[in-house]
Amino acid sequence: MPVEIVKKLILSFLNRKGKGSYSSNRERAKAFFKLKVFIRHETTNWFMICVGVISAAFGLKSFLLSNGFIDGGITGISLLISAKTGMGISILIVLLNIPFILLGYHQIGRNFVVKTTLGILLLALCVAGIEFPVLTSDKLLISVFGGFFLGAGIGLSMRGGGVIDGTEIMAIYLSKRMGLTIGDIILIFNIIIFSFAAWLLSFETALYSILTYLSASKTVDFVIEGIEEYTGVTVISAKSEEIRLMITQNLGRGVTVYKGSRGYGKTGEKNDMDILFSVITRLEVARLSTEIEKIDPSAFVIMNSIKDTKGGMIKKRLQQIKQKK
Repeated sequence: MPVEIVKKLILSFLNRKGKGSYSSNRERAKAFFKLKVFIRHETTNWFMICVGVISAAFGLKSFLLSNGFIDGGITGISLLISAKTGMGISILIVLLNIPFILLGYHQIGRNFVVKTTLGILLLALCVAGIEFPVLTSDKLLISVFGGFFLGAGIGLSMRGGGVIDGTEIMAIYLSKRMGLTIGDIILIFNIIIFSFAAWLLSFETALYSILTYLSASKTVDFVIEGIEEYTGVTVISAKSEEIRLMITQNLGRGVTVYKGSRGYGKTGEKNDMDILFSVITRLEVARLSTEIEKIDPSAFVIMNSIKDTKGGMIKKRLQQIKQKK
């Protein structure tokens, strides 16, 4: 949980005017509500990251490491190097993810980097310090369940707003430069990894490792409810202007405003209102949900998967970074 955000919320809650009196009871209640929502959501996010780390460590030590199998992504590279050189898997996981953590700071933001960094460090500590039992020596079960627990760990970490494998960050960055989808880049990256596995280890091990990767990827899809690279968000709220400013100023995303009207609901009235639509990456879903709830807990939010986008704020963000350099 970033210290700056917590400090800002606490100061907002304790904001006083005159001789120790709050500026207003309404402002104090609003600030306290935002602080409570933030703490609740961040607690849930960190819980999912911690459970994800334990699940991933269990999959690695109880199945993959003890039987010489690998997975895709940065974790797969770490396992492959460890198998050939004898280097500690924990050290490799941290070292190989450092460049992608730095890249994630520019592409996604500070909060994401904090969660990702701590998640990767926790994974390395769990792999190094916790002794998990080896449950089976059957190669098929190792591939399927090793991939399942590793994929569940990755998916839960992503649900918490971070990642424990830098492949996703790299794919987001390269997709904007190469014109390929994120799924295509991850596929190409893993084909290269498994080709090296067939050469350095054995063809049979590479085939079982591919099965591990497929099991892990399908589990990730299940945990985060879709493999979409982007998520379209429609927000219907009486406080649409505050939410619009939050999305454009805090998240740095574009918003399309539709003119609509609320139907006859419980109030029996028909009111004109703005309907907001924005496209974000799936790594920003947790943060957006938290911010919307701070502003309007009763807001009606619809999220749907989007395969890819062209233009807009998501594509322009990379151009702005390049211009600053």
